[in-house]
Formats: sequence, structure tokens, C-alpha cells
Amino acid sequence: MINYKKMYIEDFNSLEPKETFENIVSLANESQKDFNAFVTILENLEYNSSNSLLDKVPYALKDNFSTRGILTTASSNILKDYVPVYDATIYKKLKEAGAILIGKTSLDELAMGGSGTTGHTGTVNNPWDTNRLIGGSSAGSAAVVAAGIVPFSIGSDTGDSIRKPAAYGGVVGFKPTYGRISRYGLFAFASSLDHVGCFARSVRDITIVTDVLKGYDDKDMTSLEDEGFDYLSHLNDDISKRKLFYFKDIVDKKKYDNSDVELIEVLNKFEETIKKLESIGFIVEGIDFPKELLSALYPTYMTISCAEATSNNSNLTGIIFGPREDGKSIDEIMFNTRTKGFSELIKRRFILGSYILQRENQEKLFLNAGRIRRLIVEKMNELFEEYDGLIMPTSGGVAPLPNNDIDKLSDKYLILENHLVIGNFGGYPSISLPFGFVNKLPISINLTGPQFKDSLVLNMAHKIEELFPYKGMIAGDDNV
Repeated sequence: MINYKKMYIEDFNSLEPKETFENIVSLANESQKDFNAFVTILENLEYNSSNSLLDKVPYALKDNFSTRGILTTASSNILKDYVPVYDATIYKKLKEAGAILIGKTSLDELAMGGSGTTGHTGTVNNPWDTNRLIGGSSAGSAAVVAAGIVPFSIGSDTGDSIRKPAAYGGVVGFKPTYGRISRYGLFAFASSLDHVGCFARSVRDITIVTDVLKGYDDKDMTSLEDEGFDYLSHLNDDISKRKLFYFKDIVDKKKYDNSDVELIEVLNKFEETIKKLESIGFIVEGIDFPKELLSALYPTYMTISCAEATSNNSNLTGIIFGPREDGKSIDEIMFNTRTKGFSELIKRRFILGSYILQRENQEKLFLNAGRIRRLIVEKMNELFEEYDGLIMPTSGGVAPLPNNDIDKLSDKYLILENHLVIGNFGGYPSISLPFGFVNKLPISINLTGPQFKDSLVLNMAHKIEELFPYKGMIAGDDNV
């Protein structure tokens, strides 16, 4: 009997698509009671034969990408019955490549949030420990790869929404350069920060998916021209003398409380990893980054993202589409619909965004956040003139337990937990991959490189992956 859970992308190319679809759909349905990762699991196979490496390969798609004729909810009650009339560009490309869609995955409502708890179908559980969170917003997409249900899945990343769930799920998560993959058909959260990316259980599989999805799209004015070569052909390029840097103060154990065993173990593992990287030819150096800029990462992100989200979602009124509440006027209908249709987290962010965008506040809040973002990006670009990438722990610990403060600002490990937003501020290619375990739960390392250097980032990540025995693992593996 075929063990689909341990298969890589290319292992599916020789299988019969109908049998694959039926068996993976069965796995998906069985998984729902434990992980609750899907919003929709398909009943009918749609398959187009091709010569692509994705031919006959099953996958899952985050439920904020438009799929014609298939329910697309963005995990929000206000869109719970929405069926689009057009396909997102990436869905169209995947169909043309012969990939087989199994289902649409749950997310934090409208892709806002990092917990995987706010979707209208309920919390997504972490396959490594179902009492813990997988993170968000691409919660379901991370969980189905971590559990071995599909070999790859598609997500979106606005602050860390692919890379952080990948870390908590023990899989690889990649967001390429801004515009490298078309965003046409993605329900916008914060347009200047949104990236399309993917999850898989190896850097090679991530590279195969990215090769298929990258390229210019005349429906997305921010999309980039294809460089004209396959990243896969450069995956094994020599990395000797490639230079990486890390934020010295942020990974300094003396700065933290030794009683936090998880954090200290992560930092110990990071120190060991730096030595391993140097042993295979990397040059790795700690640098001092302006602390005031690092401290501004989270508030700057929240200011920009809430403002852009408020604008992007202003059409969710119940007038054009979605469930409509009663009211005596258009304004009252919209007020009642949005009040009932959104979760408390979403309403909080929309209120913040509206306040930020008020005329009297724009200069002090929104425009000032843009200036801080520019300063951070300028400093990073300056460093990328000397270095090939930033290497850091993806987070300061393992997958968290549910708590009421998951989406609230805290100064505890603020920078260590939020440095991934740098990748969105600058549109940089950024990848997270497992590099160890703490208390039998996976921890992850992140590599971020200069704009347009996606191939180099994947090449370096592939070499880093070879240092560890975690490629291809799924939740529950006994050998970790």
C-alpha cells in the first residue's frame, strides 16, 4: 500500500491521478476531526495532464485565493457562502501544470492574525500536538503539509503568515520576492506587504513549486518578469564564501531570562548552527542593527497593515455580496452586517485602521510608519550590499498553547518574535526550515536575502537543510 504521507512531489508523477485524488481526499476527511485544517474538501477530480514536475501532484490552497465555482470564504462569516466567478492566477497555473487540488484550507479571518484561531470554521490544531496552535494566518496550509496529507500547499504571507506556521509545523515555508508570484485573485489584506508563497517538506519541493508559479502576469501590475531560468537548476550551486549576518543583540542569551528554557535552547541551537554553517563554507557575522528601528518593527507593521486592510475590505458590506443583515437604511444595513459578520479581532483592526487613516492622523501615524519602514529597508539594503542573507531563529520558541493574548502586543521577545516582517517591508525572499527540536516540538531557522535573489536564497537554504536530518519529516515521526 502506498504511503502518501512520506512522498515528495516527484514521487506522484507516475501515479494514477484518480486513485491519488480519492486516497488523499480520504486522508483529508479523516484528518478533520484532529486538525480542522480544511474549509472545503473537494468531491470531484479536476485534472489536466502536463509535462510539469507538478503533474498528478495533490495540493491544498489557502481559502483566500479565488477559485471559480468553488467556495472561497477567507474563513470569514461575511463570505461564508461566496463562490467566485474567476480563478486566481496561481490556481490557473497549477491546473495547467497538472496539479490536483484536494481542498481549500482554513486561515485566520481575512488572513489577519497569527494564531489560526479566528477562522469561521474554528481553530486549526497543530499536528505535532493538537493541544497547541499551528500559527497563522496560513494555518490550514501549514497543518496539512505537517501532517503529510499533501506534499505542498499554497499560502499568503503579509508579516510572517507562511514562515511562522511553517516553523511551528516543522516544514519548509517560503515567500519569494514581492511580485515574483502574481497576487491576482488573492483577497488583499495589506497590498504593499502581501506575498504569495508555499509550504513543502523539502527545499527542493519548494523550488519546484516556485518555478511553476513565478513570472509576469498582466492582471497584476506589481508582478515581475521571469528571469528566464529554473531555480531548480541552481539548487546545488557552490555556496562557499557566501556571507550571512545576524542581529547580534537579539540572539545574545545574556539579554534574556535563563528561566525560559525553550528560548535558551533555541539560542543554543542557533549558536551550534552558525558553527555548522561556517564548517561548510559560509561566512557568518553578528552585526549591530539600530535598536530603535528593530523596536519599531511591530508597531510599524500594525499601523500599515491595519490601514491597508481597512481600505481593502471596505467592500465587505453585505450590499454587493455576502449575508445581509436587516436595517432601515443602507448605512444601518452595512453597520449591522459588518458588526455581526466580523470577529472581534477583525473589528479591532478595522477600528485601528480607520483611526490611522483619519485626515488628522495620517501624517503622524500612517505616513510616519511609511518613513520608518523606508529607514528599515534602506538599512537592510545597505547590509545586503555586503552580505548575501540574514540568518535568524524564526521564533523564540515552539508552537504556543492557546491563550487570550495571542494577538496582543507584548514587549517580551518583541523583536525576536517579529523580525520576519522585515521580509515584507522590503519585499525580500525569505524561507524558514526546521533545524531542531525542543520538548519534542520543532523549531526553525529563517533565511532572508536581497530582493530578486530568490534562486540564491533557495540555493543557500538547500545547503543549510542538508546539515540537519529533518527533511521530509511529518508530525509524529519517531526518529526526531
